[in-house]
Amino acid sequence: MEKTIPHLVQGAAQRFGQSTAIEDGDVHLNFQELAHAGLETARAFLQAGLKIGDRVGVWAPNIHEWIVAAIGIQSAGGVLVPLNTRMKGTEAAYILRKSGARWLCTMGDFLGVNYAAQIENESLPDLEATITFRGDARGAMPWSDFLTNGQQTDLDEARGRLDSVSPDDLSDIIFTSGTTGQPKGVMTAHGQNLRGFEVWSDVVGLREGDRYLIINPFFHSFGYKAGWLSCLMRGATALPQLTFDIPEVLARVSRDRISVLPGPPAIYQSILAHPNRNQYDLTCLRLAVTGAAPTPVELIRRMRDDLGFETIITGYGLTESCGIVSMCRFDDAPETIATTSGRAIPGIEVKCVDSDGQEVSRDEPGEVWVRGYNVMHGYFDEKEETQKAIDEDGWLRTGDIAAMDSSGYLRITDRIKDMYIMGGFNCYPAEIEKALFDSGLVSQVAVIGVPDERMGEVGMAFVIPSEKNKDDISEEQISEWCRLNMANYKVPRRIKIVDSLPSNAMGKVTKFALREQASH
Repeated sequence: MEKTIPHLVQGAAQRFGQSTAIEDGDVHLNFQELAHAGLETARAFLQAGLKIGDRVGVWAPNIHEWIVAAIGIQSAGGVLVPLNTRMKGTEAAYILRKSGARWLCTMGDFLGVNYAAQIENESLPDLEATITFRGDARGAMPWSDFLTNGQQTDLDEARGRLDSVSPDDLSDIIFTSGTTGQPKGVMTAHGQNLRGFEVWSDVVGLREGDRYLIINPFFHSFGYKAGWLSCLMRGATALPQLTFDIPEVLARVSRDRISVLPGPPAIYQSILAHPNRNQYDLTCLRLAVTGAAPTPVELIRRMRDDLGFETIITGYGLTESCGIVSMCRFDDAPETIATTSGRAIPGIEVKCVDSDGQEVSRDEPGEVWVRGYNVMHGYFDEKEETQKAIDEDGWLRTGDIAAMDSSGYLRITDRIKDMYIMGGFNCYPAEIEKALFDSGLVSQVAVIGVPDERMGEVGMAFVIPSEKNKDDISEEQISEWCRLNMANYKVPRRIKIVDSLPSNAMGKVTKFALREQASH
């Protein structure tokens, strides 16, 4: 197995040759063409003056140019800095400044948004050039011109730079979402990412010839590392999806014969709830991989029975762990896959601890700590924050709460910050959400803690009724179901029926937005 991403790309070209690596609209690239495009991009960055360790921002949706640029940046020894497509100009500028990015690859006019124009008036002292993949922007260089400039650099120089990249060199700096305070840049290296996602690809059973619709955004570990990077490892075809539009996704699954469709639970819930789902041929679907939020048992059952998935794998990870910590295995019992996030991947240690850092008993909730090759090198230019996150023995404090059973399987309960205390009882929103979803009354639900004079905090549930109940269910009926089926302290004291839940680009519900709604 190759030890750097550039070497992986070159190896995939030899192994899979003229099989299709990427399908993006009319653009089809086979593995040899992709490797060549990556080298041509590396030439362009070398011509521009990129030195090993220089940072390059990529701020664009899921398109083939994103992948080619990333490969070129890394082949030239640069460090990829993905930017969230939902960011505004000031937010993107913060990351570009913080990372000291010398170049930005982005979009001009595209689907009504001009990314490049949003940072036009920002102070970016390190940024030397903005390059637009598609569309025009004042002062920016078109991608085609940038690549043409690269012809001045000898191809052998690009190959030499590619060969000089080592497994311990940084491959990327991915900034965490920053829902509390400013985003922090997570530094990870080539070797640890390849080792982790070789395991991931093996466990989920990704195969040569699979057709993988990548809905998860490339700026996130799920879309980038468990997405196109894993496709390169296994010889699967990556089909980037621009936006999460249910009818379009259903049409693509049917038309493009998609076999692999990973995503957070909300994606499958949305597909299942779509009234016209039965008009599409989904029999090609084989493999689902989910995580990022607790997965109700009923959802797993319906994914098998109603969507036809043969294999459903759940897992858990975070940006600070290269996106991977634990996974279920294909031969685990369906109940295990539905109710846990699996056990530690090989070579990784995981434990659950109390507030003093002492390991808790099995089946007792505690904070998940992780140690192993997957732990980040640290937060970029944030020594103090790194020391808070990783202790002197190398344990990463995740901020997630889980209970570990006697076999080492994790039941992720919640984020520490999402837990609330009602009358002295710890309440885990994910547990309440799972129960409500399993009731069949709702298609989606999110629970938060809100202030209460008497109890300190109480639960508030935002619910989208299920299709069959949407016209004849009330907040009082949902509340009554909770009283009959949950311990008293878990029952949300406030229920609000809504048409939609706010979510980020990964499809995860943004609870801070719900807290803002609740406070008004």
